[in-house]
Amino acid sequence: MMEFKNTGELYDALNGVVKKDGDRVEVVDAGGLKGELVERVVYTAVFGDEECRKEARSVIKVCADKLGIRHASIHNLYEKMGKGVYEGFTVPAINIRGLTYDVARAVFRTARKLNAGAFIFEIARSEIGYTGQSPEEYATVITAAAIREGWHGPVFLQGDHYQVKLANYEKDKNAEIRALKELIKESIAAGFYNIDIDASTLVDLEKADVTSQQRPNFETTAALTLFIREEEPEGITVSIGG
Repeated sequence: MMEFKNTGELYDALNGVVKKDGDRVEVVDAGGLKGELVERVVYTAVFGDEECRKEARSVIKVCADKLGIRHASIHNLYEKMGKGVYEGFTVPAINIRGLTYDVARAVFRTARKLNAGAFIFEIARSEIGYTGQSPEEYATVITAAAIREGWHGPVFLQGDHYQVKLANYEKDKNAEIRALKELIKESIAAGFYNIDIDASTLVDLEKADVTSQQRPNFETTAALTLFIREEEPEGITVSIGG
């Protein structure tokens, strides 16, 4: 599978599906983005040059929206499960560290067969680093897989273990918190409306009492929770876990 070499080639192949109007990508027929064409667009979204990646990601995003594929928070479902409105099932959270497009396709394909809708694609802060998958890339690839498999409905993306690195925190507390906030902001912008905060690395069991042991953990978690609430889009309550 080869990526498109330039944006002209990309939009020529997408003729009748989308059109470029200045800086905007307008959908003509989202249903035309299927089969091998999806494969080439998502390949370009990952492996193309910077301009081609940007355009390919925009195409996937706008077509997904027209096809009824939307990034969503699982917050409301969890609330209703907690109240006993829904019961009898669990919500799997799947970390995809490689072959993301292919694995996600298999998940959507299986979900359609099972008539399942509540499942999460997640990636940890550490995994973002060692797999080289940014939140935007991960979201794009998962969304393209949804398009390819004819999925309609919510897609749950989660930042898993957005963890405070103790060594970095001890070296420069403010810099480490800024780095986490930048990652959270980037993730929310990409459609990650579910985020797990992990400040457990800051627990100090050498302290005399539980409150003192846990204080850096709960204070940092509270501060990051507030930041998420400030950054979440209007009308969406980001699901926050730990």
